[in-house]
Amino acid sequence: MWIRQAVLAGLAATALLMATAVQAQQITRVAAASQLRFVLEAITAQYRERYPQNRIDVQYGSSGRFFAQITHGAPFDLYLSADMDYPTALVEAGFAASEVMPYAIGRIAIWSNTVDAQSLALADLTDERFRRVAIANPRLAPYGARAKEALISAGLWDALQPRLVYGDNVSGTLQLVQSGAAEVGIVALAQVLNSGIASQGGHALIDAGVHQPLEQGLVVTRRAMQNEVARHFAGYLRGAEAATLFRTYGYDLPADVP
Repeated sequence: MWIRQAVLAGLAATALLMATAVQAQQITRVAAASQLRFVLEAITAQYRERYPQNRIDVQYGSSGRFFAQITHGAPFDLYLSADMDYPTALVEAGFAASEVMPYAIGRIAIWSNTVDAQSLALADLTDERFRRVAIANPRLAPYGARAKEALISAGLWDALQPRLVYGDNVSGTLQLVQSGAAEVGIVALAQVLNSGIASQGGHALIDAGVHQPLEQGLVVTRRAMQNEVARHFAGYLRGAEAATLFRTYGYDLPADVP
């Protein structure tokens, strides 16, 4: 009798473990650049409504930090970077299970919490009113790298060095300006348009010609090689429905996205 009970208990425990494993496999974990929060929340809500059986969990942060975490084994299935370089590096290092797929093109803008930024140009950032100028860390955040390129193109990089303060990512940069730690900053256009601050003085869109394109790419990670949900969600992000939302939230689109 006790043998039969032990066998049944063992089978029940195995079934529970298998159910837990299946449940874990159903959760696709996404690492996404911080400026994507607004549009990605809208896209994932739409996706979950259409495919409720597919569970998506998104974390937001610096593209550079996520890159480092994935190469050290962090359990992410899909990586949405704010550039093409980091996902390309994952492919080249053997940490990806797909090619790099462009999904959006970002823009940067000047924004201030204290003055009307609509009439500001890059040259105005040297004005004495702006004791601190915030940008994302160029070493970690593609939006920061593009901000640096824009300042170099305008011949302002060296002059502004003593005034620059850095956010870990472009969301942190926005917070520096909102908190008053900086009087002005170069942030993501999508943040300005969608975080409720657009009415607080407006913004000045920076000419895309003064920096490299902010083309953003995604990859399915090596961890998700057998994860069909990750691949399905990646395809959805490059589909027509997601494209409509990307446009609505202030992004341009790559040529091969409908």
